[in-house]
Amino acid sequence: MKDTACVDFLQWALPQLRLRWPGFRKVRRQVCKRIDRRYRELGLPDVATYRAYLETHPEEWLTLDSLCRISITRFYRDRGVFDSLRQVILPALAELALSRGDPELRCWGIGCASGEEVYTLNLVWHLELQRRFPALTGHIVATDVDQQLLQRAQAGCYPASSLKELPSGWGETAFVEMGEEYCLRDGFKTGVDFRRQDIRMEQPVESFHLILCRNSVLTYFEEPLQRQVLNRLVQPLLRGGALVIGKTEHLPAGEFGLSEWMPNQGIYCRA
Repeated sequence: MKDTACVDFLQWALPQLRLRWPGFRKVRRQVCKRIDRRYRELGLPDVATYRAYLETHPEEWLTLDSLCRISITRFYRDRGVFDSLRQVILPALAELALSRGDPELRCWGIGCASGEEVYTLNLVWHLELQRRFPALTGHIVATDVDQQLLQRAQAGCYPASSLKELPSGWGETAFVEMGEEYCLRDGFKTGVDFRRQDIRMEQPVESFHLILCRNSVLTYFEEPLQRQVLNRLVQPLLRGGALVIGKTEHLPAGEFGLSEWMPNQGIYCRA
């Protein structure tokens, strides 16, 4: 499929999924390959015919929605963000939890994909902070709509390239080599609760000290949907808690009860 044909198709289809074309511009080749494979599976000759098929088979939109999910991640992605979490944000939130008598530090990772980001957070807790705050346990709720990605996350095995940005020594401590992959030791998977949820429609019932919403909602969702989701997801964020978005992302217009904590890292505090 030619790039121009796929771009035209995406610019037509994405708004109907409440997604935004600018978020897909740089990753469109990944999506275009999936769409190309899908219409061939259906025995269709080209993307124009697939568009017509969508107009007469409304159930196919669910499949197209799944083809438009992007999961680009690795451990300790955006070093400055995780250094800030490790050195400043999580210790401050741990103190906040203790001051309130909370027995655990609760975090929520939205769009967790295959688990690298939430496991990074878990490594920070187990390797750096747990011994400083022995009265607290760490608990991470990790949500994603894609069941296959969640199964990969629960397995906890990754290629070496996914681990290359980890701080020195963490890979050797937390992973064991198994064939061509590196698998998390069981102790470093403890405390992460993976759940299948679609953030557009549902979310956990717990309250949280930290919410990670990086490079997902604010990149790919249309702005009205962004505001709708943000209005919901800040509600379980405790006062004084932190919301982390992508470094290049921006909050949409609206009042969300958030103030900048570390704006250069995309970290906000709930007032």
